[in-house]
Amino acid sequence: MPRLTNRVFLDLAIWMAGFGLSIGLVFPPFCLLLGLPEDRVLTPLFFGATLSAGLVVGGANYALARLVVGRRLRLLADGMGSVETQLAQAVFSHDWSNCDPASCALPVDSKDEVGASAAAFNRLIGTLARSHEVEAAMRAFSEVLSSRFDLAELGSGALDALLRFTGADAGAILVVREDTLEPLASHALRTADGLADSDHIRRAMRLDEQAHMTVGASGLVIDSIVLGQPAREILVAPVTFKKVPLGAIVLATATAFEADAAKLLEQLRTDLGLAINNALAHDRLERLAAVDPLTDAYNRRFGLARLGEEFSRAIRAENPLGVLMFDLDHFKAINDAYGHLAGDRVLRAVARACRRVIREGDVLVRYGGEEFLVLLPGAGLDDIREIGERIRRAVAETTVPEGEQRIAVTVSAGGASYRESIDSPEALIEAADAALYEAKDTGRNRVVLA
Repeated sequence: MPRLTNRVFLDLAIWMAGFGLSIGLVFPPFCLLLGLPEDRVLTPLFFGATLSAGLVVGGANYALARLVVGRRLRLLADGMGSVETQLAQAVFSHDWSNCDPASCALPVDSKDEVGASAAAFNRLIGTLARSHEVEAAMRAFSEVLSSRFDLAELGSGALDALLRFTGADAGAILVVREDTLEPLASHALRTADGLADSDHIRRAMRLDEQAHMTVGASGLVIDSIVLGQPAREILVAPVTFKKVPLGAIVLATATAFEADAAKLLEQLRTDLGLAINNALAHDRLERLAAVDPLTDAYNRRFGLARLGEEFSRAIRAENPLGVLMFDLDHFKAINDAYGHLAGDRVLRAVARACRRVIREGDVLVRYGGEEFLVLLPGAGLDDIREIGERIRRAVAETTVPEGEQRIAVTVSAGGASYRESIDSPEALIEAADAALYEAKDTGRNRVVLA
């Protein structure tokens, strides 16, 4: 119907009054059709009575509409106004606890347009609340990423946040390092190593597309120690930076993911890609700053700092700590006879031979020139002697080609272990250095302990 004024209920009053008058005008002729006498019907009094009755009926209908519909609309408007106030306050206070969908919802108690309006408003509140949750999740995720430069810490913090935001029960973050896909962080998985071999994960990385799978359909099994059974649903999201694959996110749940979990993960993986790229760059820079470029052993600055850390740890835990110093016998003669480039190849070969025989967790340091230092956490004198002999034999068996000749080299080594008379890292090095000089003075190609 056409609008007559800018107020709906005023329009309703006008239309109802007009309708009442129309009924009042039509009623007398209708009475004639029913056989009533003209002298009683066609009189001003009768016409006045029917018109008045029509106006009364129109007024009554208007009053009922105001009472029934207007009251419901007023409740709807008041509820919306209250929610608007709370939303305005939450925007600045960041406290959305007073306006969650449960507390701000309007009652839907009629199956008509009024009820539909209330239901639509409630859905709007739910969408706004979810929008705020997503915004808060992305902000919190960015804070987690921006506060971590170490790759391992970044992976652990990011995975914790992803599990919390998506409602997953278990998961892992995989990262590409030296062309190998390997677990960076995992939660509630019996083993994460097998994920790197999954065709589904590699396909998602290759296509740069997220995959949402059920266990039975995909064949990918996530065995969770929390669930006690294979996961029901799995989300796989590739992690990229400028379209370069950096890794993948794998999340699993025993039930089902929320409807928008995949959409949220799609947003978060972009931020994670940037953060992992920065962490990898930071890791490479730290390695460049800590590693001797010729031998790929750690440099002296890093080695001394690491020795200080290991020395403090040994004192706290009352564990042994060993150091082994060795240098190449007659290295100056090798340089003089074959040149410095050949000498560099000899140093690289010695470092490779040493790395092959030291333990996992031992630290090889190029201390200076042809002198090397090996940090041996947890090693007593017997361990130091055994490792020193392994290094000595490995180097003695190593030869470096130089034209038609092969350069043979030996090392002399001195070892020392932390004890009460050694009260500093410097004293430990001095003891090992003194043992090294004794080894050189007593014939070379041998291991001497302090």
